[in-house]
Amino acid sequence: MMRFVTTTVLAIGLGLAAVMPAAADKLPLNAISGYLNDLKTAKGEFTQINNDGSISTGTIYIKRPGKVRFEYNAPDSGIVVAGSNTVVIYDKKSNQPAETYPLSKTPLSIILAANVNLGQAKMVTGHNYDGTATTVRAQDPAHPEYGNIELKFTGNPVELRQWIINDGNGTKTTVVLGDLQKGGSLPNKLFDVGSPGQVNR
Repeated sequence: MMRFVTTTVLAIGLGLAAVMPAAADKLPLNAISGYLNDLKTAKGEFTQINNDGSISTGTIYIKRPGKVRFEYNAPDSGIVVAGSNTVVIYDKKSNQPAETYPLSKTPLSIILAANVNLGQAKMVTGHNYDGTATTVRAQDPAHPEYGNIELKFTGNPVELRQWIINDGNGTKTTVVLGDLQKGGSLPNKLFDVGSPGQVNR
């Protein structure tokens, strides 16, 4: 039942103008790194396309560095929380204990790092522009076996629109973000990995 949630954490044509290549509008890596480093808190709706083609929806909370929370809508009703360098997968409908993983072993750790530096050697394995959005494929250069994350951004201003997590087992999970409400305060209890399903806001 929670396979769709597990893949979330373990696991987002080049248009040419007649004279000037549209690729000139590709966002540079330092601009993307700067955007992510400036993104301290955010909240928004998301739609997740799972590896089996099923679709889940919910709300995402981001508090960088190191914290993210996915609350899935019914009928899934799962919660995924990253905090204290740990990812916890909690199923409110299950009597089983929560699953836990080190955050460092998930591709999400790349964008939740205290200092995102996509210019780091061997971190970026793809950097493309399709005429509308810039896509960056990144991995942990020390541990490519943990999988990679594909981040899709639009410009003017830079906005993160979706990501695709490819885990080390060949599973793909796409998360499409709605409009993120950036800034403001998010309580740390949202990211309490000790009781991820017991938050009252």
